Amino acid sequence: MNVDTGFSIQNRKIDPDKKPSTRPDGSPIDNDRIEIGPTPLAFFEWERVGIAAPDLAGMREYRHARLVNEIRKRDYGAVLMTDPLNIRYATDSTNMQLWNTHNPFRACAVFADGYMVLWDYKNSMFLADHNPLVNEVRSGASMFYFCNGDKVVDDANLFSHQIADLMKEHCGQNNRIAVDKIMIAGLRALEARGLEVHEGEEVTEKARVIKGKDEIAAMRCAVHACEKSVRAMEDSASAGMTEDDIWAVLHAENIKRGGEWIETRLLASGPRTFPWFQECGPRVIQDNEIVAFDTDLIGCYGMCVDISRTFFVGDDGPTEKMKEYYKIAHDHIMINMDLLAPGVSFKELTFGGHQLPEEVVPGQYSCRFHGVGLCDEWPLIAYAKEYRDGAYDYELEPGMMLCVEALVGSEEAGFSIKLEDQVLITEDGYENLTNYPYDERFLKS
Repeated sequence: MNVDTGFSIQNRKIDPDKKPSTRPDGSPIDNDRIEIGPTPLAFFEWERVGIAAPDLAGMREYRHARLVNEIRKRDYGAVLMTDPLNIRYATDSTNMQLWNTHNPFRACAVFADGYMVLWDYKNSMFLADHNPLVNEVRSGASMFYFCNGDKVVDDANLFSHQIADLMKEHCGQNNRIAVDKIMIAGLRALEARGLEVHEGEEVTEKARVIKGKDEIAAMRCAVHACEKSVRAMEDSASAGMTEDDIWAVLHAENIKRGGEWIETRLLASGPRTFPWFQECGPRVIQDNEIVAFDTDLIGCYGMCVDISRTFFVGDDGPTEKMKEYYKIAHDHIMINMDLLAPGVSFKELTFGGHQLPEEVVPGQYSCRFHGVGLCDEWPLIAYAKEYRDGAYDYELEPGMMLCVEALVGSEEAGFSIKLEDQVLITEDGYENLTNYPYDERFLKS
């Protein structure tokens, strides 16, 4: 494997004097790329199984067009984004993503005429140089107390002045701007400038929900890399290890392939699987116990791979109650997945298909399906008891990606089974993007 090229070409005769200048995704081979991305290991593994990398230039153009189209549909002049994942969608650039989630120092504005401005940290304004769709890079979007102290209002006013000037330049008399998330001082400053502020999160979620062909290719790459990482984690698991020991393997394997982070710590063992949402800790795995996990993994190209499995550690095999609950969860996934097709209403996804038996309803998951892309995304398809009429009056469309959820457990049983697959809505139905196997020990009678 040639580390300099970023991928391996086997069984091909090539001219050694004509080495490729770009990787399969179009990123330069200079051993000093600005944007983060897949490692040589990931490219090698994808090539071995015939998974094509996305065209990153094409993916960026598609996302830009989606945002501009959604802005124009609502007659807004622009959308202003401070959520780091929305900025990633618009610019395909990152900057200390997790820190940025609670210290919002970046912003990005996309205007109805297509012009895009990125505000970045003053010492890292080069991080979007790889994307020519970013027309201008500035600094000065920070307006949180840690960074600005008692001058927050002054700095918010300076930022809002930039926004107002850009709106006049690119929008004329249109003063309608959508904003996803902004500090209170920022919102007040924008409104004081005479801007009519609208809900921006609705704009970005609707833009992100339909994936283009290169986003789908990126997701296939991310899923494969995630599943290789999950396999290494499961293969490493044994009695005597702590939950943290096992979970650390997934983190390491994700990073080895160019993945980015994991949003939660949802791995639990034995009695800690019920109730669900106990995050992994120092508990030592005992012989003949279950381990359940939910990846919530931000992988290659920033794509979220959100799959869940429950496996058994030990030689005795699962109990009959474990098998019963596992089969219920498996049926819940498979039957509900078969509901998926273009034109199916979100309401039908709530009330149709497989319904859980009453004994496990108190511990059921928070949703039956949810969207997925750069993270868990719109929509959320609730269970019947949480259904809210009018909140999600929409239908499935080709290009949507959904996760199909199942959590089956009870206080009486003392454990939960967690399963989840990730699915693409196609022109005539769906494609299950998840290839990671279910544990056959639970499915055997």
